[in-house]
Amino acid sequence: MAPKSEQSQSLSTQAETSSSSVDPLFHILRIFPYSILSPPRLRLKLPSFTLPSAMTVFAVVLLTYFMVVSGIVYDVIVEPPGIGSTQDPATGSVRPVVFLPGRVNGQYIIEGLSSGFMFVLGGMGIVLLDLALDKNRAKSVKVSYATAGISSLVIAYVMSMLFIRIKIPGYLG
Repeated sequence: MAPKSEQSQSLSTQAETSSSSVDPLFHILRIFPYSILSPPRLRLKLPSFTLPSAMTVFAVVLLTYFMVVSGIVYDVIVEPPGIGSTQDPATGSVRPVVFLPGRVNGQYIIEGLSSGFMFVLGGMGIVLLDLALDKNRAKSVKVSYATAGISSLVIAYVMSMLFIRIKIPGYLG
């Protein structure tokens, strides 16, 4: 058995010979095209990207939030009907049903969209209340923003609680 220093030298010489091939065809294919052809001189300019405006980013984030809380992923995977129907026991007529009662883990498409809209309405109410706190606005505008924000929050809360009462009868008393 050879000493370790000789083993490392023999391994390094093997690596050198494997990278430089003895095959003349390989050498010709590797060198020849570049001796005739020369790469062009390109003056490429890096593309410049402008940042989107704050309102564009806000609109994209709000739309994404609406789609997520509306259950778009669930709707794509499960493919529920847009709206349900039930038969009235007294008259026998078929009535449309927007909420799938009694099932927490299922929804119709319209149910998800309406619930998502209420969540977005509540979020917009918070944004309007934030805008009402701006000191550089006129008092009438601040009052309008505050009124619209409080109204949006109240409507969103009341409607969301109504949706829960319809969805799960007897849950909230």
